[in-house]
Amino acid sequence: MISNILKQILQYKFITGIVLLLIIGGGYFGYGRLNGDNNAARYATAAVEKGALIISVSGSGQVSASDQLDIKSKVKSDVVAVYVGNGNEVKAGKLIAKLDDKDFQKSVEDAEISLETAKLELEKLLTPDELSLLKAENALVQAKESKQKAENNIEKAYEDAFNTITNAFLDLPTITTGVTNALYGYEIAKSETTISDDNWNITVYQNSFPSNDRDALWPFVESAKSDYKTARENYDQNLENYKNTKSYSEKKVIEELLNQTIETTKLIARAAKSESNLLDFVVDYLSTRDMHVYGKTTTIQSDLKSYISKTNSLSSSLLSVQRSLQDNREAVVNAERSIEEKELSLAEIKAGSTELEIRAKKSAVQQKEDALIAAKQDFSDCYIYAPFDGIITDIKVKKGDSVSVDTTVANIITQQKIAEISLNEVDAAKVKVGQRATLTFDALSETSISGRVFEVDALGTVIQGVVSYGVKIAFDTQDERIKPGMSVTADIITDAKQDVLVLPSSAIKSQGGVYFVKLVDVPAEMRQKLLANISGVVLPNPPREQVVETGLSNDISTEIVSGLKEGDIVVTSTITSNKIKNTQTQSSSGFQMPGMGSQRSLR
Repeated sequence: MISNILKQILQYKFITGIVLLLIIGGGYFGYGRLNGDNNAARYATAAVEKGALIISVSGSGQVSASDQLDIKSKVKSDVVAVYVGNGNEVKAGKLIAKLDDKDFQKSVEDAEISLETAKLELEKLLTPDELSLLKAENALVQAKESKQKAENNIEKAYEDAFNTITNAFLDLPTITTGVTNALYGYEIAKSETTISDDNWNITVYQNSFPSNDRDALWPFVESAKSDYKTARENYDQNLENYKNTKSYSEKKVIEELLNQTIETTKLIARAAKSESNLLDFVVDYLSTRDMHVYGKTTTIQSDLKSYISKTNSLSSSLLSVQRSLQDNREAVVNAERSIEEKELSLAEIKAGSTELEIRAKKSAVQQKEDALIAAKQDFSDCYIYAPFDGIITDIKVKKGDSVSVDTTVANIITQQKIAEISLNEVDAAKVKVGQRATLTFDALSETSISGRVFEVDALGTVIQGVVSYGVKIAFDTQDERIKPGMSVTADIITDAKQDVLVLPSSAIKSQGGVYFVKLVDVPAEMRQKLLANISGVVLPNPPREQVVETGLSNDISTEIVSGLKEGDIVVTSTITSNKIKNTQTQSSSGFQMPGMGSQRSLR
């Protein structure tokens, strides 16, 4: 029983093996029948088609505002008003701030007057007449009269100077004597029975102080003595010079005496002031300690104040005469200069205007016009406006602030965003302003928008030996989800052609600078089979080489300019027969006849 079962099993296995061999063999021979000889080369093919060919380059970067600007002052002035705040949305031309324009308004008015004067002078030069000649002659006469008047005033000023010096020396001796007696007189000693008659007033002042407090008095004493000594020496020399000077002395001598007398008067006033400070300190010291103040001390103190007032008055009179003398000398110089100008003007009118003079006057008019334009521009620049639509991001000034030229008043950015990407030098050479681009964003994976190149860096940036160029792309549409700073990738279309012959780039071969393809010649009924079979087919006839001229090309397709026509079939790749053999061998290696050699179970 058991042996029968085993026999049936073996018989079943044998029959099953035969069936499998028949199936595999039939498949093998059927495959060969359909696809030709397995030892022949097999080819993948493609047809020449008409279509669009697009060439693009890619780069990555960040989103930024299309424009951002520091709004700066163009003039120096004070801010009188600010009309916007941080975050305010503004339109182009919106008044941002106003600066104090009073001085600039005055400059405009002055420039207008100067221009009008220059035009009148040009008109006068172009149309000289008898009236102009008469006016020029009168102007010359007036200039000469002005000079004579100034010279007469100088003569009078010297007379006034000598008279004022004389009046000063009516008082200066008395003042000088009083200043001398304040220190070196004996008035206090003679009026007090408790003091020896041979004590100077200054000695009395010092002796009024206890020895331990005299250090406080000492600076006042030294200052009074030093200032008096300087004043006295100047006075003595000044007095000597005055005695030797007459009203008819040379002008230089009188002027030197005037300057010396002014200096002497100032020194005497300073000496009187130092002595008054000394007495003020003495009286204050004694009074605050309930000590006796000598009556003559307060008298001298009062006299010194009178001397100070008198010397100040004398100095004022002397300085006034000195200024008058200087003013009249300047008036003479100005009159002489004016006479020269009037004489030249009169001579020019008599001689008539030259072409050079006319050009000079016209040039002067042009300069005045330019100055007026500049003044008006400065006045206009006191009103600071938004340069474009945008958002104010930062106000830098407030009312009352002083600003200089180029001081930033506010920052503004546009609401429109752009993409700023970086390209290598090879890709950048292909990019031009106006080219279209497609933009994608890491943060918004589902979002893609179109744009257009509007700026390409003219100068590259070198980092570690690699050159890159910045490219800016304007968005065609604005999406509020896209924020400045987001990462962006741009595909820029550098070239494109419509309705051209194209082939897969893999079909194009080259040798020695010549481009060619392998052209397939097959009957019409085989065309669809060739194009539909992506695993490759055996051709009835070997492909032949066909020279072609190529145009645009990208990573996928190439334009065919000549050498082929639409519908031609070419080889895109060759599949070797070894690949097919290996596949078939691997497919059959697992099967053997039952009972022969090593056996493998059928499962």
